[in-house]
Order: sequence, then C-alpha cells, then structure tokens
Amino acid sequence: MSLHAYLKKALPSPLRRRLAPLAKTVYRNDLNQLALHFHTDKWGKHWYTQHYQRYFHELRNKPLNILEIGVGGYEDSGAGGESLRMWKTYFPKSRIVGIDLCDKTHFREHRIDIRQCDQTDEKALRALSAEYGGFDIIIDDGSHLNAHIITTFTILFPLLRPNGIYSIEDTQTSYWPGWGGGMKNPQSAMSFFKNLSDGLNHVEYPLEQYAPSYFDRNIVEMAFFHNLILIRKGANNEQSNAPDLLKREMKASQDVSSITLPM
Repeated sequence: MSLHAYLKKALPSPLRRRLAPLAKTVYRNDLNQLALHFHTDKWGKHWYTQHYQRYFHELRNKPLNILEIGVGGYEDSGAGGESLRMWKTYFPKSRIVGIDLCDKTHFREHRIDIRQCDQTDEKALRALSAEYGGFDIIIDDGSHLNAHIITTFTILFPLLRPNGIYSIEDTQTSYWPGWGGGMKNPQSAMSFFKNLSDGLNHVEYPLEQYAPSYFDRNIVEMAFFHNLILIRKGANNEQSNAPDLLKREMKASQDVSSITLPM
C-alpha cells in the first residue's frame, strides 16, 4: 500500500484536508504520488506519470508554458482540473493552460489558465499559441477521436517550441471503429504516428528525389508506450553514416525501376 493510500485510510477527513498542503510539498518531485493526491487518472487507472517522470524531471524547475487539451469532467461543470493542478505543483515555475470543449473556465487559479476551445479549431489554437509565445509541452488528453488527434497534432506540433515534447494519451482508441480507428485502419492515429516514425531515418531512404516533410525534419524522438506516445521536437539533421552504401542502394533502385517487363 502506498503512503498516500495508507494516510487516506488511516486519517480522518478534516486532518487530511489540513495536511494537504504538506502532502503537495512532500510529493512535489513524484508525479505518481501527485497524480494520486490530485485524483487524476494518469496513475492508477492509466500508468502515464511513470513515463512523464522520466521525460519531465529535468524540466520541472524551468519556466515553461504547458498546454493540456482536455480539462476533464465532460459536461459536469463541477468536475475537472485535476491534472492541471498536478502539473502546477510539479512545475513550480511554469504557466499551465488547459482547453476544453465544455466551459471549465471557473477552475482558473494562479498559474492555471483555462479556455473553452475546440481542439480542432485551427484559428483558436494558433491564437492561443501566439498569446503565450508557444508551448514547451503539449498533452493531448482531449476527445481521443482519431481524426481529432491527427488534426490537432498537425496544427500544434509545428507551433511547439524547439526541444518541446508532444504527448498523445489514450491511443487505444486507434483500434476502436467507433472512435474512427480499427485494426490496421490506415486512418487511425497509431497508423499516422507509426508512419511518422519512419521519418526519423529519412536520410537513409534510397530515393534521390525525396523531399523530407516538416515532420521528417523536426522530429528527433518518438516513444511508444501502452496507450501513450511521446514525441520530441528538434532538428533531425543527422546525415547517413553509410553514404557510399546508400548511393549504391539508390543506383540499384534506379536500375530496377528502369527494367521493362515483357508483356
């Protein structure tokens, strides 16, 4: 049993409330415990914070702009904001911004801004990014509809600051037809991101006329976990470590393509 679970069981509610500020201080370096403290499902129902801890721990004391898509609670006006408060505690010098299709603006507090916004509204997303001067971390915990995931990524990833990290949660919907996915569905989010992973090695393509895409040139890391993808932005400009072999493969490809098969 974790310390959080033990204290919740052993201490009366009034005392737990009095100790809540102390708990935030004790857990401020531990995202798993913070997730439990703030009752976000990123640890316990899902297991995301263990991965976020690895990627974010060196960033936590930097002054960042962090955007989370999806405030939580759906249409329930009294629910939501749990993960935003977790991020606020973990990143003590950062500005946290949440957007949601439903109005959750009443959950605003110091260092937490919330806007009502459709995650596929390109004009609104661009305006929000410009207002904050870009974001260092973007977390898509929005509708989880495959088309929305892809559209939001294609809008926001180019606006992500250099060396920023883009996260997509709940990618299990990629396999669910009711969410626009399906097994081996080329329109699913997983198919989209798996295709992007090839671009990490685009300089190795034996294609002389290949023009790298924006994503080819600006993604330097992709990590796939259970229902979670993390993508790091950077200049993907490493050259082939075997240019002579690559040229040979290009020539062989050209020779094969020039062969005319008999009718």
